[in-house]
Amino acid sequence: MVDRKDIGSWLSGPDTSGISKYPGERLGMPESGPGSIARAGRRILAICIDWGIALLISNYAFAGNPWATLAVFAVEQTLLIGTLGYSIGHRIMGIHVVRLGGGPAGPLPALVRSLLLCLLIPAVIFDPDHRGLHDKAMNTVLIRM
Repeated sequence: MVDRKDIGSWLSGPDTSGISKYPGERLGMPESGPGSIARAGRRILAICIDWGIALLISNYAFAGNPWATLAVFAVEQTLLIGTLGYSIGHRIMGIHVVRLGGGPAGPLPALVRSLLLCLLIPAVIFDPDHRGLHDKAMNTVLIRM
């Protein structure tokens, strides 16, 4: 026989006890300050700065070819994130890319992350921790410095 407790389980809605209060809580990161997840505003401004730099280089060296701009952007992202952990835009906005364990991203993850970022779709699809598909694929996260 069906009782009220069985029916109430689906009427009361989904279990929300596991939902985090802020981005990065599930990953063990602080809510704000250094080491916290970089929010959308910083990320968007950083990518705009990086794209602007790539556009300037492309206009000067390749007569503004859009594929050259994308290539310059990918090379900038790969080299700088792979070696320093941040691009010029990231540095200006006070954020950097790290592996979830806390170590540097490294060259290969930076390359794959940059190529996925150039596809744009992985960057605009993100999880509750503000990690895009390109970050999830490489097990990286953008955090505040």
